[in-house]
Amino acid sequence: MSNIVAIVGRPNVGKSTLFNRLLERREAIVDATAGVTRDRHYGKSEWSGTEFTVIDTGGYDIGTEDIFETEIRKQVQLAIDEATSIIFMVSVEEGLTDTDIEIFHILRKSGKMFFVVVNKVDSSKEMLPATEFYQLGIEKYYTLSSATGSGTGELLDDIIKSLPDEEYEDPFEGLPKFTIAGRPNVGKSTFTNALLGDERNIVTEIAGTTRDSIQTLYKKFGHEFVLIDTAGIRKKNKVNEDLEFYSVMRSVRAIENADIVLLIIDATQGWESQDMNIFGIAQRNRKGIVILVNKWDLVEKDSHTMKEFEAGIKQKIAQFSDVPVLFISALTKQRILKAVEIAVEVFENRKKKIKTSKLNEVMLPVFQEIPPPAIKGKYIKIKYCVQLPTPSPQFVFFCNLPQYIKEPYKRFTENRLRKLFNFTGVPIEIYFRKK
Repeated sequence: MSNIVAIVGRPNVGKSTLFNRLLERREAIVDATAGVTRDRHYGKSEWSGTEFTVIDTGGYDIGTEDIFETEIRKQVQLAIDEATSIIFMVSVEEGLTDTDIEIFHILRKSGKMFFVVVNKVDSSKEMLPATEFYQLGIEKYYTLSSATGSGTGELLDDIIKSLPDEEYEDPFEGLPKFTIAGRPNVGKSTFTNALLGDERNIVTEIAGTTRDSIQTLYKKFGHEFVLIDTAGIRKKNKVNEDLEFYSVMRSVRAIENADIVLLIIDATQGWESQDMNIFGIAQRNRKGIVILVNKWDLVEKDSHTMKEFEAGIKQKIAQFSDVPVLFISALTKQRILKAVEIAVEVFENRKKKIKTSKLNEVMLPVFQEIPPPAIKGKYIKIKYCVQLPTPSPQFVFFCNLPQYIKEPYKRFTENRLRKLFNFTGVPIEIYFRKK
């Protein structure tokens, strides 16, 4: 089991900045606006040869008008429960506050090892004001600047000493990545929580609640993969905040790094242009795709509604319509386990490798029965085919006149491959080359 270090504290004391510094990359969104981080955010760090997991948490606060306050406190408590050691971050600029004292009492009751870290000590003149935190009754605190990195070395040295002497195991190493994508407020976090069986991610009726891409290990019913909940992707002309811009970029990156994309749409709104844009991103990046129509329990329906709804989607994605469409309700948990089964099937389809001998045995008779149309009296003969060693299915067909093969015959070839070898949910690339 890996060692986990959680970073907790009030809003805007620099937790995400330190998180990014420990990971040595901009993984969490950082902004001067308080309350940017809402869910727990995980990453991997290393110091002096020791690897550990870092959790960034939302700012713990009380008595504010923020609708997310209660949910964020739940997430912070979950992070404390998971952690091996805890970084309790305060700010020298605001000094010791009532909220700091409340968090301190929570940490002391937890029985976990924690380190009081006074942030924003950018020069020696802040050293004296930092002594205010001795009022907590602690023997030692650490002063640092998460923005510049000064002072982090001593803190990390002591954190490493506090960790149990055990080998690090990355729970996500080598596992498939299933990214949940969609427009804002279609139920992505509700779906994630329903699958995991607990409130891992914050859910409200406000669009844009999730801002970072949140990774969680799913290990149930014989399946094991990384489940990634993303921020809702909306049209560029509606992205009017820096925070939302970065959230959308994180979501696009999560799709690019995924194996499978679970595209969730809202049944009450239907298939919209932005759903098509997200679908296009996944298709261009050759990801396995499963379309989940959520909030199906809210739709008035008869015996034909489901077929008509699915036909409408397939018509919109006509160039690549061999995609599973499942009707679910994340709120009532209707068909959510079926969604996992289908996603796993699509993952298996995506990594499928067909032996060259089998491919030629099956496909060459197809080309003999229905050869490419002759062009200017010249006949095209396909003589050999092979699957390329790529992460997603790509095939090369060798022939005498590849320049004369038109797009309709390429689609015919792709459809035959799908029918004969089952590549449902997976984009296929086909190339015709000179033998």
